[in-house]
Amino acid sequence: MTEGSKAVPLRRGWTTGACATAAARAAFVALCREGPPPNPITIFLPSGQRVDFAVDAVERGDGFASAGVVKDAGDDPDVTHGATIVAKVRRNRPSAGVSFGAGPGVGTVTRPGLLLAVGEPAINPVPRAMIRENIAEAAHELGALPDVSIELSIPGGEEIARRTLNGRLGIVGGLSILGTTGVVVPYSCSAWIDAIHRGVDVARACGARHVAAATGSVSEGAVRRLYDLPEEALIEMGDFVGALLKYLRAHPVQKLTLAGGFAKMTKLAQGALDLHSARSTLDLSALARLAASAGADPALAGSLAGANSALEALQLASRAGVDLASQVADRALETAIRALAAPQIELELIVFDREGKLLARATQ
Repeated sequence: MTEGSKAVPLRRGWTTGACATAAARAAFVALCREGPPPNPITIFLPSGQRVDFAVDAVERGDGFASAGVVKDAGDDPDVTHGATIVAKVRRNRPSAGVSFGAGPGVGTVTRPGLLLAVGEPAINPVPRAMIRENIAEAAHELGALPDVSIELSIPGGEEIARRTLNGRLGIVGGLSILGTTGVVVPYSCSAWIDAIHRGVDVARACGARHVAAATGSVSEGAVRRLYDLPEEALIEMGDFVGALLKYLRAHPVQKLTLAGGFAKMTKLAQGALDLHSARSTLDLSALARLAASAGADPALAGSLAGANSALEALQLASRAGVDLASQVADRALETAIRALAAPQIELELIVFDREGKLLARATQ
């Protein structure tokens, strides 16, 4: 981002796990002593860095105290930016430690294969550890026992979760409390890649032998109709085909179908493993050469090289009777085979048009 001619760095933010930790620590302090908790409340992250969070909506009731923290995701387009993470803390029996519960807006795990057991609240291991360690430190400072039950909730979280991959992963009822460092790096794409990995884990744990990964909703719907695959066998990989293939190399399934539109698959055919427009470009001249190898005459090849888009190139080739989509599918499959480097996995690649019509198919 620039401000005039001067570059302005993107602002980092905080994960739901860091916000939940701050809310839990504030609520714990409110439970253990009279008066309001410190505002801002200071927590330490897994790196040891100490960070201050503004505290919102402190409440005391019969045997509990609660506090909220509004999530600031910085300059990252995070769907949970602005959500309030609320922690309600109650005393637990001595030596019981810290236990966790899911309140409204926080999901529950319903499928195997995730980092948490079925039936557990969707509060990942690192946030749990961060909360426990911060509660232990606060308890030491206050001369209190660190044995508490903590219920985390996110008002409106169930609605926000519909814009995430939680349903696909079998997390129902709301959002997940996530984060490994406590810090959100803008546009790092780490959350999406982590969701791809967890999707593979869920598919394997559910016994799926055939997994289909798609670049978008149209191609996903088309491949689902083609094979009648269950929800847990579908992976929304978006642009991150390389991240998917690398993970499957170490966590294989019997069969993998890669599905996508013509433009995305053309990028894969040209060797790109990250298909985002900001990180890879489509080479129309290379596409024209590919068409020539499939029988396109020089005039058509020249038209393809000067086309405005991959869609126009495809339309020109189709009108001339040149099966450009099949050429793209074959080359894209070759790229995927090299990246996967797992010959035991049966690999298939399918190219669809924008309406979900099958254009071409290539198999290993």
